[in-house]
Amino acid sequence: MSMAPQGELGAVGGLGWLGIARLGLVQSALGAIVVLTTSTINRVMIVELSLLAVIPGVLVAWHYALQVLRPRWGHGSDTGGRRTPWIIGGMATLAAGGFLAAASVWLIAQDFWAGMMLAAAAFTLIGVGVGAAGTSLLVLMAETVAQARRPAAATIVWTMMIVGFIITSIVAGKLLDPFSLARLVWVAAIITGTAFIVSTLAVLGIERGHARERAAKGDDTPFMEAIAGVWSDADARRFAIFIFMSMLGYSAQDLILEPFAGLVFNMTPGETTALSGTQNAGVLTGMLLVGLAATLFGKARGLALRNWTVAGCLGSALALIGLVAAARFGPGWPLKETVFALGFTNGVFAVAAIGSMFSAAVGDNAREGVRMGLFGAAQAIAFGAGGFTGTVSADILKGLSGSNAISYGSVFAAEAALFIISAFLAMGIGQARTKANPLVLSAQHDLGG
Repeated sequence: MSMAPQGELGAVGGLGWLGIARLGLVQSALGAIVVLTTSTINRVMIVELSLLAVIPGVLVAWHYALQVLRPRWGHGSDTGGRRTPWIIGGMATLAAGGFLAAASVWLIAQDFWAGMMLAAAAFTLIGVGVGAAGTSLLVLMAETVAQARRPAAATIVWTMMIVGFIITSIVAGKLLDPFSLARLVWVAAIITGTAFIVSTLAVLGIERGHARERAAKGDDTPFMEAIAGVWSDADARRFAIFIFMSMLGYSAQDLILEPFAGLVFNMTPGETTALSGTQNAGVLTGMLLVGLAATLFGKARGLALRNWTVAGCLGSALALIGLVAAARFGPGWPLKETVFALGFTNGVFAVAAIGSMFSAAVGDNAREGVRMGLFGAAQAIAFGAGGFTGTVSADILKGLSGSNAISYGSVFAAEAALFIISAFLAMGIGQARTKANPLVLSAQHDLGG
């Protein structure tokens, strides 16, 4: 391979650090639009328009439900031989959906049913855009980032996504005051337009050369045959199940942690918000640890990504058991330390699992898009189901037991069980492919084989 500029396919046989940062900008832009719709617009619907919370809840759930189509979009980029058009097209669709979601809020105030129809169309575009752009972005990373850099790449890209959340929240907060629905539409136009321009400039030319290699291979396999082939691969099937189980446990506590702290520990809204900040600080610390350690010492078997994944799952289970104890003992328990530990172990698990996902997506039959789409669909469905299951379970158990401590503690215990199951699933990742073909070493190396 000829030498390419730093940031394209560099001398180390993969995408350089500048190129990884460029892909991180795409993830930041994607996250910026998503947080605008799921946070700001969600709040405006409930507070300013006095709509039932179930209305934005159903719209967000619909956007998650559409992620089941990720394998189909991944297959589209497989057959076309290029990922960039799907990323740009997906971001254009997502940006249009984000803008129309804000416009639908304005329209709801004028005509409820017309506004709801526009909102349904907007969140459909959001779901399609996230799935199409996100799947091809991850596949592009899996194909172009060298094995040794994948843990750091996962850390960089997901850290930049979090930064995108933060920057969007700050900028939107400043621009929205004094608030009006018309002002919301203009702010949404600025954010979605900027996100689309940034993501397009960031991804242009980044797969140059690699796209020609893919196009030369060609893959005109029909979608149903391609997805059946991927599902028949024991490693891909096991990894998809692992992603679903672990992300279900990961997301189930998302909506109940702050209410738990308020009801059981008598924390104020400000204190519970700070508690979420403590958890996020732990997540970032765990991500940075894995990204640094796995990059510097990745050749050591004990520090391979699969082992980090297992350790993160088991550590998350222990931290959740700590929350079970917190529910039992109440205000005397070191809650902040437990929540930081949960965030830290979640961060370790998340980055290791994402890095492992890159390797698991690279198969022997050039169907990386279908594989990554399958994993992405499993993750999105788990996220959509996790928050709903956690809150409903807590409500049902509280109704049966009459105790906040028992209801929340039981949900945390169930999440711990999911992480323990996930750890056992992670232990077997990569084994089937290695037994079938001892010469397949690239993914095995990254996953700890």
